[in-house]
Amino acid sequence: MKSFTSPCFYLLFLILCLCGCSSSGQSNAVIQPAFELIERQIGERASEIKLEVIAPENGKETFEIEARQGVLTLRGSSTVALCYAFHIYLREACQSMKTWSGEHMALPAVWPDYALKRQTTPYQFRYFLNVCTCGYTAPYWDWDRWEKEIDWMALRGVNMPLATVASEAIAERVWLKMGLKEEDIRAFFTGPAHLPWHRMGNLNSWDGPLSEGWQEAQIKLQHKILKRMRELGMEPVAPAFAGFVPMAFAEQHPEIAFKHLEWGGFDEKYNAYVLPPDTPYFNEIGKMFVEEWEKEFGKNTYYLSDSFNEMRLPVAEGDEAGKHRLLAQYGESIYRSIAAGNPDAVWVTQGWTFGYQHDFWDRPSLQALLSRVPDDKMIIIDLGNDYPKWVWGTEQTWKNHDGFYGKKWIFSYVPNFGGKTPMTGDLQMYATSSAEALHSGKAGNLIGFGSAPEGLENNEVVYELLADMGWTADSIDLDTWLPDYCRARYGSCPAAMDSAWHRFRESVYSSLYSYPRFTWQTVVPDTRRMSRHDMNENFLQGVEQFLSCADSLKSSPLYVNDALEYASYYLAVKADDHYRQALHADSLGNQVEATQQLNRSVEILLTVDKLLASHPLYRLDEWVDRAREWGETDKEKDAYEANAKRLITTWGGFQEDYAARFWSGLIKDYYIPRMKLYFSEQRADLDRWEENWIKTPWHNTSTAFDDPLQSAIEWVVRCKEE
Repeated sequence: MKSFTSPCFYLLFLILCLCGCSSSGQSNAVIQPAFELIERQIGERASEIKLEVIAPENGKETFEIEARQGVLTLRGSSTVALCYAFHIYLREACQSMKTWSGEHMALPAVWPDYALKRQTTPYQFRYFLNVCTCGYTAPYWDWDRWEKEIDWMALRGVNMPLATVASEAIAERVWLKMGLKEEDIRAFFTGPAHLPWHRMGNLNSWDGPLSEGWQEAQIKLQHKILKRMRELGMEPVAPAFAGFVPMAFAEQHPEIAFKHLEWGGFDEKYNAYVLPPDTPYFNEIGKMFVEEWEKEFGKNTYYLSDSFNEMRLPVAEGDEAGKHRLLAQYGESIYRSIAAGNPDAVWVTQGWTFGYQHDFWDRPSLQALLSRVPDDKMIIIDLGNDYPKWVWGTEQTWKNHDGFYGKKWIFSYVPNFGGKTPMTGDLQMYATSSAEALHSGKAGNLIGFGSAPEGLENNEVVYELLADMGWTADSIDLDTWLPDYCRARYGSCPAAMDSAWHRFRESVYSSLYSYPRFTWQTVVPDTRRMSRHDMNENFLQGVEQFLSCADSLKSSPLYVNDALEYASYYLAVKADDHYRQALHADSLGNQVEATQQLNRSVEILLTVDKLLASHPLYRLDEWVDRAREWGETDKEKDAYEANAKRLITTWGGFQEDYAARFWSGLIKDYYIPRMKLYFSEQRADLDRWEENWIKTPWHNTSTAFDDPLQSAIEWVVRCKEE
């Protein structure tokens, strides 16, 4: 074993490497990135930690943690294993953690003793991110924010992240080589926040085009992202060609019978044209995509291609033979086009649509798609194992399809749609379901575990739990795990805190809804999608108990942040009750009662807005500022801001209010004015008002309470009886 204890020791490693000690060089390649990551978390104290390389167990990544007499030793078979070991030690021995919303770091002067712990992951890969994350959370992230996220991933043991930044810059080079004009190519792309749906073939041109400056900056950003991922030993999943072409290319080739797809309620001019699988252009273009990507970013192994996300193939009704023949051709063409660019490449595809459109993707259909692809050259990410139980009312997809018929696959969840913030998720399912799959006779070639949230920076307890599930073959006992989580997050777990979390487990964290929103966020009751969630009386009592811990925990920043968040949901429930009463009174023609109930709802929501103004994540100003920073001119800044605001409000097509955010600034300046407008004589102008709000540069006028925690407690007491 090779040990790393200080910068001086690092110099010794370098000398050994120069002397031809290859094993030392390999150890240093594992240890040095881990040391640098730990140093980014705790500064110079990183040099106090001994880092050592050990062999994997049965080919699977392994770590050990041991601390005796003030000496902390972390051992790992990979850089990520070392990083995850550090995260576990911080949480379990130091009762500390770093999260999206802040940190609770209570590092003692001497590292606490910790009995030897050895753990091996049962998975080759721990996957993270979703194509949609680059819309709902990260479209306007800079390197500083990406660096923090990559650190977050490594600390939670992720070794297979999605890496789709700069996809359009590479695609532009390909289309130029195919003879298209630059302006036609740029017009093909959507605005930055909508690019995930462009990449999946759902949407073209919406809120576009992209500028040359955007393309160049994204290339530079992706270089930094990939460099860091690779340094940490991660296997990034890069984008590949899925068959979607610009309209200009379709017009250029009238001899090809392009298929024109439909998605999302958009006008057909925004929908995709897809190449038929039997045209030679499929292989030619797919090959060029991989070659251009690798020419810019270097060799890669894993390539993502999704040709049918939430879209049906245009096949004749009842023609099952024709359907299966076409699917087999598509599977073969996609794989061969990737392999043409890199013979060692593995095709990765999202299995979301196989469950979401389970009526279309019956057993013969999926078998047809997979039939001509080598088993060792494909990985299916079984994306949404949470949705069969709660939304689709089906059996889990991997069970229906016998572990995907010999193909490699990754067990995954989609804990969040649209980046919506309300507390939701089935903690018991998250703590058990993947273990069930591992021990099932139907699991087939299960090689990975992951989570693919559409939006990040919410429901942090879910992602901490899922990170641990990626390193165990067994279920996790929540009765033990949750108090430990609270101690690391807040510093302690008093009886009232424990009781509060039991209530959360029995309510919001014992359910999962695709669309958890309040009625005041959708203006009128949402009949097409579920809008209320399990913020019931049990949840409200849990919030009260959580807030009762304030005297002992108010010095913990993460406790304060969560208290503001949970109190805000409490108040939002009360505001929603008043707003629903206002709608009911309005339907009966009782305008006096409607106005009174509306005014009370607005008063409470303005309080929520002020509380969230102190939260590190739930603020519109952060979202808008990030978007504007990417613009090079005032016009471009305004366009990026409008694009960012559109995604979280009207979206486009029939997705309005899909990504409804619970944010300061958005509540005060968007949701409340919409509510008032609906109850005014200008109700018919709602669409025009929304579009004007999106396109008008926004200036933050939300202000915070002087003592937000105390204000949260007082307002919850005030609203308790409502």
